[in-house]
Amino acid sequence: MIKVLLALGGGYLLIVLLAFIFQDRMVFFPESSLAGNPGDLGLEYEDVWLTTSDGIRVHGWFVPSERGRTTALFLHGNAGNISHRLEMLDIIHRLGLSCLIIDYRGFGQSQGSPSEQGVYLDAEAAWDWLATSKGFRPQEIISWGRSLGGPVAARLARDKDPGALIIESTFTSMPELGQKLYPILPVKMISRFSFPTLNYIQDLSCPLLVVHSEDDNLVPYQHGQRLYKAAGNPKEFLKIQGAHNDGFLVSGETYVRGVQDFLQRFGFLD
Repeated sequence: MIKVLLALGGGYLLIVLLAFIFQDRMVFFPESSLAGNPGDLGLEYEDVWLTTSDGIRVHGWFVPSERGRTTALFLHGNAGNISHRLEMLDIIHRLGLSCLIIDYRGFGQSQGSPSEQGVYLDAEAAWDWLATSKGFRPQEIISWGRSLGGPVAARLARDKDPGALIIESTFTSMPELGQKLYPILPVKMISRFSFPTLNYIQDLSCPLLVVHSEDDNLVPYQHGQRLYKAAGNPKEFLKIQGAHNDGFLVSGETYVRGVQDFLQRFGFLD
């Protein structure tokens, strides 16, 4: 019996050790090949290359709009690349906003390997490009993140004070989400990632829109509710339907109108 318990204990410790060593592969799922570009949807766009403060070359697309002087800086989730977000670019364009979307280091054509601090630097480089190359003022930029892009956008909003912050399908922190996904592992003890969205939004001074689906199969709806409750005013909550990755598509006009109403209330749309 003792040998069996020792074997089980040893096996468990091995699993914990492997989870600690290889957790990068449990967090980031980049794809290098681009499946398309905004031109496939009839959108004019500019190929953008940024250099981060630590010397990494990051790739993105800038889709301009003639309808206003507001731009979205869209920060995607932990998988794929920017070519898998063409539907979102189309929605943002139809709303009348310009948009810069980037691939984090290690994603798509961007150089390097992804890390928490690295993706923060990538977002800062994107912000700086909008300010210096395109002349956007902070109040004309909307920091917009989905899933893992949520904490990245929230941190940027805390530090840069944009016109507004939109976070969709976002978790309170990576350790809390990881503990939910892997309950048999001591995730909060071994996690090398933080992505503390909850902490970042407590220090916001800009308007906030939290978007979350009750049907989210990855990030529980309660995470979105907690983020909303933790933030100060002004803030709004948009409940949608659909799974984690397709809620904005499943919800269709409910999603688009909800975002549009938020943008109009705070003067970003005519």
